[in-house]
Amino acid sequence: MTHSAERPLTAMIDPAAGPPDCATYEHNGGWQATRQTIGQRPPAEVIDIVTRSRLRGRGGAGFGTGQKWSFVPKEPASGRRKYLIANADEMEPGTFKDRLLLEGNPLQLIEGMILAAYGVQAGHGIIFLRGEYHLACARLHHAIGEAREQGWLGENILGSGFSFDIHVHSSAGRYICGEETALLTALEGRRATPRSKPPFPQTGGLWGAPSVVNNVETLCNLPHIITNGPEWFAGLGLGEDGGTKIYGVSGRVMKPGAWELPIGTPLRQIIEEHAGGMRPGYRLRALLPGGASTAFLDATALDVAMDYGSVEKAGSRLGTGMAIILDDRTCPIGMIRNLEHFFAQESCGWCTPCRDGLPWVERLLDAIEDGTGQAEDMDQLGRHARMLGAPGRTFCAHAPGAMAPLASGLKLFAADFAAHIQHGRCPQQPGT
Repeated sequence: MTHSAERPLTAMIDPAAGPPDCATYEHNGGWQATRQTIGQRPPAEVIDIVTRSRLRGRGGAGFGTGQKWSFVPKEPASGRRKYLIANADEMEPGTFKDRLLLEGNPLQLIEGMILAAYGVQAGHGIIFLRGEYHLACARLHHAIGEAREQGWLGENILGSGFSFDIHVHSSAGRYICGEETALLTALEGRRATPRSKPPFPQTGGLWGAPSVVNNVETLCNLPHIITNGPEWFAGLGLGEDGGTKIYGVSGRVMKPGAWELPIGTPLRQIIEEHAGGMRPGYRLRALLPGGASTAFLDATALDVAMDYGSVEKAGSRLGTGMAIILDDRTCPIGMIRNLEHFFAQESCGWCTPCRDGLPWVERLLDAIEDGTGQAEDMDQLGRHARMLGAPGRTFCAHAPGAMAPLASGLKLFAADFAAHIQHGRCPQQPGT
C-alpha cells in the first residue's frame, strides 16, 4: 500500500467514518498485495519476504512470523488440509489494540489472512474472536461477505487455482483461549485446555492438521510488507525489530489510548508525549510495560526502548505493548491482588500448581491487603512466585505470566508489604 509509510496499520482507520468498504479499501491501496502475490509468486517467496521483514508476533510471545510459518509442511492446499487462524481472543487486562484493528479496518485483517494462507498453503481460515467484541463481530461478518462477493475469498481466487475462505468463531470467553493450543482445543468443541508440545500446531494442530495461529496485529502487517517490501518494513523499527507497533497506556495519565509508533519507541515518549503524562497530583511510580502478565518496571525505566530485547534486558517483557500505569496514590498491593484474582479466576484448572497455587496466592494477598497478613506470608508468596513462575513447572504459560507482576512487586514494593503487615491495615486507605 502506498499510503502513510509511518502508520500503515491505522492509516485507513477513521472512527467517524467507520471501516472502509471494499472499493474504498482498494482505492487507498488495499488488495495490491493480493494481486501481486496470489498466483504471481511461489508461496515460499512469501515466507521468505516475511522472514526478511523481521516481523515478530504481536500477541505477546514475539516469535518470528516467517520462522513460524517455515515449520508448516510444504504440500499444496489441495493436497492436505491446513488451517490459518487469527487469534482475536483479546482478554489480556489493559490490552485493546486488536479491537482497534478489528473494528477499524477488518478488510486489512482479511487480506493479511489471505496472504498468510497462501504462504503456508492453507485453504481454511478462522477468526477466533473474543465473544464480547460484538461490534467487531458484526463488522467482520460484513467485510467477509463483501470480500466473498467480489471474489477475494472463495474458490479460485484471481483465477490462480488457490482457494481460501474465512469463518468467524465467537469465543465462549475464557482467558486461556488466547493460548494457541487451548484455542485449538476450544475450536474442536472441547473444554479449552492447553496441549503438550510436540506436536506443535504447525504440524499437528486443529483436528490434527497443520495449523498456523497468528495474532490480529501480526496478520494486519502482511499487506504492507508485501506491497512495500521487507526492507521498508524492517526500516520502520528503531532497533533490531521491524515495523511499527500499536502501543497503549492506561491508568492515571492525561490521555489514555493507543497509538501506532515505530517499534522501539522509548517508554518516556509514549507516556509523556502521546499519553500526555500523568494527571495533575499524581506521580508515576511503576508500570507493567506489556499488559497484566508482565513484570513491573519502576519509574527509572522510562528511557527503555519498547522492543522485545530492550524490555527483556530491563527485566520485563514487551508483551502486547500496552502499558498499565501504577501511580503513587494507588496501593500496589491492592493492584497486585486484583491481578492475581483475575489470573486465579481464569486458570483453566488443567494442572495442579496453577489450579491450586493461584487461589492460594490470592488468599495471602487478600489477608495482607485487609490487614490480617503475617510476616511468614511473605515467604509463602516468594515461594509461590518462584515455583509457579519457573518455566516448565506448569502446563502452559498462564501461571508464569501471573507470577510476573507478583515476583517483581515483591521486590519493588517490599516496604509496602511490610507496612501492611506491621500496621495491620493498608496505609493508603482513607483515614489511615
